[in-house]
Amino acid sequence: MEHFNRFGYFYIIPFAMAIWDFDYSSISSITRLLEENGLGMTKKFGQNFLVSMSALDRITALSGACEGMRVWEVGPGIGALTTKLLHSGAEVTAFEIDHGFCRILREQAYVDVPNFKLVEGDALRNWKTEWETQGTPDIICANLPYNVGSIFIASVIENRCLPQTMVFTLQSEVVDRICAKQTDDAFSGFSILTGIDYENTDAMRLRSGCFFPSPNVDSSVVVMRKRENPLVPDAEARDFLELVRILFAQRRKTVKNNLKATGKSSADIDRALTECGISQTERAEKLSVGQILALKRSLQG
Repeated sequence: MEHFNRFGYFYIIPFAMAIWDFDYSSISSITRLLEENGLGMTKKFGQNFLVSMSALDRITALSGACEGMRVWEVGPGIGALTTKLLHSGAEVTAFEIDHGFCRILREQAYVDVPNFKLVEGDALRNWKTEWETQGTPDIICANLPYNVGSIFIASVIENRCLPQTMVFTLQSEVVDRICAKQTDDAFSGFSILTGIDYENTDAMRLRSGCFFPSPNVDSSVVVMRKRENPLVPDAEARDFLELVRILFAQRRKTVKNNLKATGKSSADIDRALTECGISQTERAEKLSVGQILALKRSLQG
């Protein structure tokens, strides 16, 4: 069955579905849609629309989304990636903070689409409610707004919501930190946090022209696939990550000085460092995951 919505965009309804056929590669079409809905591009939510169809196709393929899989998408905007994911047959839950975009998604793009669910509001605040009621999704796949990308990823992992696959478009600088090895300059506490449960790959670099408006920073796509055997046992992960946070809080300080924030006495700290074979003048970025885990256990012993 063929339909036209009130803005003249054509879409097809198979089996009572109403996914529109909008040209997400056309900047003029996007601009017109925003104007017709009384929306202007603002920097408030750090939204940049991905307009490269080849990039969207590859991201969808990298996610592995297929029929019956449950996918979370954060910051769908007007639905470029969402449409690709829905056409894969996946069940998509989209978290969108912008009320204008929500209106487009709800009233124009996906009217009565049974495998689409819109969660309005700040994903950083309401993803846990969705998780508690629906469980861990199979996939999280998102063109994350630059101003919240690393915060969202950290929140999900720290709270132990661990999908099998996560695919994010982020600032290249953030992806460098996610994928950094211990000997890399970009290595940080965030590298450890994202690496204990996932094997991470910098899958694709995206030039600024792939986005509208064009960002002033380089972008990359990171693929995070869950490890079969995590580097830290799940029962110890929360305490381990809390220790990582303390150790990397002030990177110029030594491990010994940072450990004072644990509330342990100097004698206990010295004992733990000695037991783990860690120098009192060592800095956090020189420690392996195994050494930090051993340090955690010694401090708790």
